[in-house]
Amino acid sequence: MNQEYIKADEWSIIEEGFNEENVKSSESLFSIGNGAMGQRANFEEHYSGPTFQGSYIAGVYYPDKTRVGWWKNGYPEYFAKVLNAPNWIGINIFVDGEALDLNTCTNIKGFRRELNMKEGWYKRTFTATLPNSITINVEAVRFLSLDYDEVGAIKYTVTPINRNASLRFIPYLDNGITNEDSNWDDKFWNVTKVSSDGRQAFIEAHTLKTNFEVCTFMECRLTSNGNEIPVEVSEEVKELWVGHEYEYSAKEGEAVTFFKYGGYTVSRDHKADELVSAAKNVLKSAIALGFDNLLEKQKTFWAGIWEMSDIGIQGDVKAQQGIRFNIFHLNQTYLGTDSSLNIGPKGFTGEKYGGSTYWDTEAYCIPFYMATKDHLVARNLLKYRYNHLEKAIENAQKLGFDNGAALYPMVTMNGEECHNEWEITFEEIHRNGAIAFAIFNYYRFTGDYSYIPEMGLEVLIGISRFWGQRATFSKDKNKFVILGVTGPNEYENNVNNNWYTNYLAKWCMEYTMEQLVKVKEGYKDDYTRIIGHTSLTEAEVDKWKEISANLYFPYSEELQIYLQQDGFLDKELITVADLDVAQRPINQKWSWDRILRSPYIKQADTLQGFYLFEDHFSIEELERHFDFYEPFTVHESSLSPCVHSIQAAKLGRMEQAYKFYLRTSRLDLDDYNKEVEEGLHITSMAGTWMSIVEGFGGMRMKDDKLSFAPRIPKQWKSYSFKVNFRDRIIKVNVSESQTSFQYHGTDDMTIRVNGKRVVLKPSMETVEPNS
Repeated sequence: MNQEYIKADEWSIIEEGFNEENVKSSESLFSIGNGAMGQRANFEEHYSGPTFQGSYIAGVYYPDKTRVGWWKNGYPEYFAKVLNAPNWIGINIFVDGEALDLNTCTNIKGFRRELNMKEGWYKRTFTATLPNSITINVEAVRFLSLDYDEVGAIKYTVTPINRNASLRFIPYLDNGITNEDSNWDDKFWNVTKVSSDGRQAFIEAHTLKTNFEVCTFMECRLTSNGNEIPVEVSEEVKELWVGHEYEYSAKEGEAVTFFKYGGYTVSRDHKADELVSAAKNVLKSAIALGFDNLLEKQKTFWAGIWEMSDIGIQGDVKAQQGIRFNIFHLNQTYLGTDSSLNIGPKGFTGEKYGGSTYWDTEAYCIPFYMATKDHLVARNLLKYRYNHLEKAIENAQKLGFDNGAALYPMVTMNGEECHNEWEITFEEIHRNGAIAFAIFNYYRFTGDYSYIPEMGLEVLIGISRFWGQRATFSKDKNKFVILGVTGPNEYENNVNNNWYTNYLAKWCMEYTMEQLVKVKEGYKDDYTRIIGHTSLTEAEVDKWKEISANLYFPYSEELQIYLQQDGFLDKELITVADLDVAQRPINQKWSWDRILRSPYIKQADTLQGFYLFEDHFSIEELERHFDFYEPFTVHESSLSPCVHSIQAAKLGRMEQAYKFYLRTSRLDLDDYNKEVEEGLHITSMAGTWMSIVEGFGGMRMKDDKLSFAPRIPKQWKSYSFKVNFRDRIIKVNVSESQTSFQYHGTDDMTIRVNGKRVVLKPSMETVEPNS
């Protein structure tokens, strides 16, 4: 049974009624972020019940020493982990000396949370009776500023309901925090100074090993009826903690509001010895504006984001809520201003997967950022990989490759591999291909070729060198083969000739050779520089040509399909439909041995290749492969439903496409995988966007032009989205009978709609019937 306590709403995530069993899940679902930092939706006041505390700073991590039972040569020495950062949101509340703690309160009424996605704020309200019989009403609003991304703001209002009461607010900073996923219970932080200065407080600390310097800061105000209350502030300073105390005698029915401003200044952005002064400056700016003005600026900033990235759905509130939830969290996680940052699978919502960079970015996220932002945002994601090229070469060297062969890491923070499961670290080498494909995809969509001669060609050469060395010649098959790999389907390990991996390898080498010719002809200075730097020889290129022309692909003549890998048909081919539902999810119910021997597919594997390279195959080939592989797919990866939704839509199977869309868009809201309390699935959220724009909207690149083949689920009245194609904005609105295009540009633009050439005129609407 999926969770159903989240209320359907087009623009907000809403929870009504307090249920302690939902606390950790809601801490994930109501998380907030601003690209520079983020936090789970933990209560500001103390909560003694089960909770997963989490605050995170972009780019700040710790190399947690690898812990395995049997060390294998080539293992990464550590797993880089996003750190649980010092907590700045805490405000202990005492009412006539009794601590406010929802775990000990009685008669909790009107509990409501709202994450307003349209305006970018989080609000919680409730009425509760404390053990001392005093009833209070609480309203807490907080947000992380997008305009001033080092600061967040909290407005916490307490109203005594049944009698006068003494209220004590103790805002604090706490550096005594740990990661739930620590391998060795290491100490991650070292505090160098805890200080208090009037209404301001600071904790200066640095991470061990990585030496990120961080100043956590706060400043507060106490008000009633809009007027600041002049109270004496007492302080308490401990080794890892600093708190202030504000006390006020409130009358029955008097709303007392406490404002807290806090956040982080980090050595990634400032000189280490200037972090406190930088904190003072940002506090000065925030407090001069005040909470309400900061919030108005927040609303304006989010209005600008939604103006370009919103997808509107009419007639299906849950579908609408789902896509906006996905778009909202993608924008909270990454705004594209810093090429040293990337998109972790959990973003700022949890610790799982280390908060690091995976191939998800290139395969799923770049299309979203290309189409909804300036192209420089996606370019920064590609620059991130170029900046890590030397580390990718080092990673390959550790596994025995040479001559500049590059193996990009499966998981990384700084370019070094830090994933320590052997079947992932050593074998899931298809990630190299996703990076090469992203280079191709970026140029194909944006038209910005400059990345390739400036940076991308060197990346492609390193990747192709890896494939050239990883492939071996089989005398038996008289073909080149790639042995001992894991494809995207991680329920298969150490297989030979994974079709997806082999196909990517062939394509990568061919694409690299094409770009060598193009750069040589059009960018001679860059070509000379690149050849000089890489020492690439004609003999190497000839070898790539030989391998790519003679690579082996397992194929069934009887079924007329490519096999996921050698021996796939040897399995007991029982479909998911015939699998006892009590055995699901198999990753929680079965032994790994049993999973590996089964035909069940975690996520799109062969079909992932058909998604990336759909122009290489006919619609009949796609249909055969979809009909064979989808029935064996358990979709126990967050990255799976979106690919299947896109392909089902292309095949005209709209009911199936819609089902997959709901699963990807509401994966976390409905907790399909029973793990939302660990954090959200941020990178797969980009796949949700793809399932509408590429799936239902049918957007593709054809002959260097945008092409659309719109379809609409029967559950929807209409839907709309915008894309930024080469600095030209197109709004697409699809109804059951027609599709309209509103174009904002300076010159006429030619697109294709259902194969027909259509000319869009600036600032005019063009309407085409749906086929």
